[in-house]
Amino acid sequence: MPKTYYLFNPGRLSRRDHSLKFTPVNEAGKEGKPKFLPVQDIAELFVLGSLDANSMLYNFLAKQRIMVHFFDYYENYTGSFMPKEYLLAGKMQVAQTAAYLTPKKRLPIAHQFLIGAMHNMLKNVSYYQNRGKNLEKGKLKQFYEVVQQADIASIPELMGIEGNARICYYGAFDSIIGSFKMQGRNKQPPVNEVNALLSFGNSLCYALCLSQIYHTQLNPTISFLHEPGFRRYSLALDIAEVFKPLLVDRIIFRLLNQRQLQAKHFDKRLEACHLNDLGRKIFLKTWDERLKETIKHRSLGKKVSYRQLVRLECYKLAKHLLGIDQYRPFKMWW
Repeated sequence: MPKTYYLFNPGRLSRRDHSLKFTPVNEAGKEGKPKFLPVQDIAELFVLGSLDANSMLYNFLAKQRIMVHFFDYYENYTGSFMPKEYLLAGKMQVAQTAAYLTPKKRLPIAHQFLIGAMHNMLKNVSYYQNRGKNLEKGKLKQFYEVVQQADIASIPELMGIEGNARICYYGAFDSIIGSFKMQGRNKQPPVNEVNALLSFGNSLCYALCLSQIYHTQLNPTISFLHEPGFRRYSLALDIAEVFKPLLVDRIIFRLLNQRQLQAKHFDKRLEACHLNDLGRKIFLKTWDERLKETIKHRSLGKKVSYRQLVRLECYKLAKHLLGIDQYRPFKMWW
């Protein structure tokens, strides 16, 4: 089973027969011991350090259908290298575009994305409330009941509900975590530990969704809840909404409550907070382990990994667009 590889250190990446050769390079320019990665073992690469590579290498990666996701020093997602789409289908492209351009088709899809996201947020709050945390989920539940109504008239109205619901949801984080304070959501840059983890985790979830979309017939630039725009794959943002509470938020709660991540794993500079190298490794190790975990899928009747759940979500959307089946988002039941 191909795996995700994370490149933390600065270095050079090149092709060596049917393997990738990664040679770490320190600040003084001294090369370390190279590592060899068999191509058939690689699903995708996450680059979190400076990488030196040439066009021959990227041509090779494209032929092997290996995506590369890039992050800067501060864990900000900066972009992806995507091989040429190999599952493009004109029928799907037409159907997806028509659904976006037709409000009566677009709004129900966007509606379902938000229902899935808010259901999973509410499940997180309920989970910790049932374990003795002093949480108030009344307002969040009210917003969820509102979003389930069929008479929502526009995308801006949906996004307004989503914004208010997230304020309520993030308001519960301080009680869930305890050892760190979120003090509201802030980005660009994040000013404390919880916000730093959210920004990094959400970027990983976005890249995960983009990778899974690539292996379907869907076009990642045509979205329904988020507005398509320049320089982003907005369909990945849509699908990530459903999975951020399950993947990102639960990992953050676990790592902080079990003190696997502590103050020493963060750097604070110029009113910004970011994970340091050790902190990033701890988070990514837990993230990778989480994606490999399996659950018994209720519809399929078999075990699937969390990574496969995201791919299945893409398939469900594709079936909806082709008129095969109605799209219903993934909802946590635990």
